[in-house]
Amino acid sequence: MKKVAVVFNGGTITMKIDERLQAAVPSLSSDEIMSKVTGIEGFAEIETYTFSNMPSPHMTPDKMLELSKYIKKLIDREDIAGAVVTHGTDTLEETAYFLDLTLNTEKPVVVTGAMRNGSELGYDGPANLSASICTVISDESRNRGVLVCMNGELNSAAEVTKANSMALNAFRTPNFGPIGMVDDNKVLFYRESLDKQYLDIDKVDSKVTLIKCTAGMDSTLIDYCIERKVDGIVIEAFGRGNIPPYMVESVKRAIDSNVAVVVVSRCFEGRVCDSYGYHGGGKELRDLGAIFGDTLPGQKARIKLMVALSKTKELNKVKDFFENGLYNI
Repeated sequence: MKKVAVVFNGGTITMKIDERLQAAVPSLSSDEIMSKVTGIEGFAEIETYTFSNMPSPHMTPDKMLELSKYIKKLIDREDIAGAVVTHGTDTLEETAYFLDLTLNTEKPVVVTGAMRNGSELGYDGPANLSASICTVISDESRNRGVLVCMNGELNSAAEVTKANSMALNAFRTPNFGPIGMVDDNKVLFYRESLDKQYLDIDKVDSKVTLIKCTAGMDSTLIDYCIERKVDGIVIEAFGRGNIPPYMVESVKRAIDSNVAVVVVSRCFEGRVCDSYGYHGGGKELRDLGAIFGDTLPGQKARIKLMVALSKTKELNKVKDFFENGLYNI
C-alpha cells in the first residue's frame, strides 16, 4: 500500500462557523478532518502534517517558497509516493502554480481545498481529500506536474483558475478543460497538460505589480511602479493584448528602466498576440520589448514573473521563459 503525505495548510477546509462571530474561522485540526475521510485507510497509508492554518488571503510568495521546500523534503523520501496539500481557494491557483514552477519531481503533488466549511451542509472537504489521495496513488498521475483536484475534476496547476466565488465546481480550465477526473475512486486522464517548466530558486523577488487595463487609463500607475523601483509589471490588457494609447509611453519608460513588462489578456479565455498595429496595439507593445504571457491570467503571470525574476534579471532570459515555443522570439 502506498504512503501519501497530506499537508494541511489552512483554508475553508479547516473552518467552521464561530457562533459569536457568525462567520467561518479556522477551527478543525488535521485529525478531525481526516476522521471524516472514511475508508481511506483501505487505499493508502496516510501521514499528516500541518504547515499552517492560515486563510488563503494571508498567503504570500515567501510562504509559497517555504511550502515548496517543505513539500520537497517530504517527497524526496523514498517511502512517500506523493503529497496532497490543502489550501484556501482564494489564492489556491497561485500557490499551486508556484509549486508547479518550483518543484521538480515525477511524484504526484495534488492541491485541494473546500468551497464549503465544516458547519455547512454538503461540506466538500473530505470528498476532495479522498479524491486527491486516490490521484496521488495512481501510477497515471506521475510526471504530470502539480495537479488541482476539486469536485472530482483534475486540472493542471499551470492552467486552472477559480471561476466562481461559491460553486463546488469553482475551479476550471479556460480554453482546454480539465485533464482528468476521479470516478468511483479511479483516476482517469483524458489529455496531457502543457509542457512543465521548472526554475530552482532560493528566494522570491516579490516586487512585481499587476495592473488591470480599463477604458481611458493613463500612465499614472505604471509611472508610480517605476518610481517604486519594481522589477516587473504584469498588464492585464484588453482582448488580444492592447492598451489605451495614454499608457504606451509609460510602458516604454518601464522597459527602458529594465523593468520586465508582461502583457496578458483580461479576457477569461484566449491568448495575447501582436495582431493589432494601431497606437497601443499589441504589435507596438511587442516592438517596445513587452513580453507576451500566452493564456495566463494576470494573477498567475505575476507568479511566473516573480519566479523568473528570482532566478535572473536578464530580460531576454525572462522573455524566453514566457515565450519559448509559443511565439517567435
